[in-house]
Amino acid sequence: MSTPRSRSPHLLDGIRVLNLGAVGPAARAGRMLADYGAEVVVISPVAKQGALQTKPVYHTYGASRDFKRMRIDLKAEAGREALLKLAEQSDVVIESYRPGVVDRLGIGWAAMRARNPRLVYCSTSGYGQDGPASTWAGHDLNYLALSGYLACSEPRADGGPPIPGATVADSAGGGMHAVVSILAALVKRGVTGEGAFLDCAAAEGILSLMSLSVDQYLAEGEVAGPRQVLLTGRYAFYDLYPTKDGKWVSVGAIEPHFYKNLCNRLGLPQYADKQYAEGIQDEIRAAFRAAFLTRTRDEWTAELAPNDTCVAPVLTIPEVTTEPHWRARGLFMQAEHEKRGVFEQLSPVLAGAVRAHPKHAVRTGDETDSEALLALAGLTRDAISKLLAEGAVE
Repeated sequence: MSTPRSRSPHLLDGIRVLNLGAVGPAARAGRMLADYGAEVVVISPVAKQGALQTKPVYHTYGASRDFKRMRIDLKAEAGREALLKLAEQSDVVIESYRPGVVDRLGIGWAAMRARNPRLVYCSTSGYGQDGPASTWAGHDLNYLALSGYLACSEPRADGGPPIPGATVADSAGGGMHAVVSILAALVKRGVTGEGAFLDCAAAEGILSLMSLSVDQYLAEGEVAGPRQVLLTGRYAFYDLYPTKDGKWVSVGAIEPHFYKNLCNRLGLPQYADKQYAEGIQDEIRAAFRAAFLTRTRDEWTAELAPNDTCVAPVLTIPEVTTEPHWRARGLFMQAEHEKRGVFEQLSPVLAGAVRAHPKHAVRTGDETDSEALLALAGLTRDAISKLLAEGAVE
């Protein structure tokens, strides 16, 4: 167990995470764990191998807020040994190599467990560590495709599935999936004293998000395609509508009393008792559309959102950053880059994370925390100097 950095209210204070993933689900998971106060050490290749990995843009993943850095040559025996020594003093390891690679490098679950039986080892991938698709290369869109997500979404003009506006698979299917699994394993370790291996597949995380549709088909044979079931827009009360100013509002009035409130405030009381009437949904949808086109998005928001109608405005990203609700919730903080200057970024957002942060000074150079981390792992000054001189660690 690592030593707590400071006496603070962070929920994961005292937990050390070695993150071998620079981007994607592993990086998302590292961001969330750091937001909860874990000491996240980002392990990247030494400079001569750096071109082999994607280097995130300076502002991504919270501009590396609260991350520590270390570069290790994992192909060198001394480098591998340095990582294993760090693992002895850590709680969690996250990796995102192709299945089988970490074992070939000598840094897989078996090797690390031998050094630290309490370690939680999370392998993040697109499709999992085994199975016919495990060796496929892929990205967010591919994971959404294989899990049924895209086929349930409203088609674009040419009839094909849309490209979502967020990296749902990387963040929820992969990153949050990994964090939930890691936290569950840490709780179990607190009871049994034993670590765990976690096979975290982004596509399976999306499959879990699709459980309502999958289970509905398996139980009833009903396919949740676009406009086929409630949550894919079958009924007029769960849809998006344009407004007078060319903007949009979202309507999700599922409960009968919310639907009745909506009809009355739209001036359409004749539909209040016809929420699920199958033969007139197009008629109701057309009436809703005509009503919404009489006023602007913000006028309808002011009228409907506070009055139990399940209506919210569709905001652009610039509008999200100025939305009074998000500002009141303390969801933005400042950061400063030596060349880019001061800018804002999202604060820790998830429940239980500490949102109040001082201005974050973005680390822009190639400096690392290797010496201090290796010292905490028990290496002598001479041993650390030798590793640095050999280039096994930077």
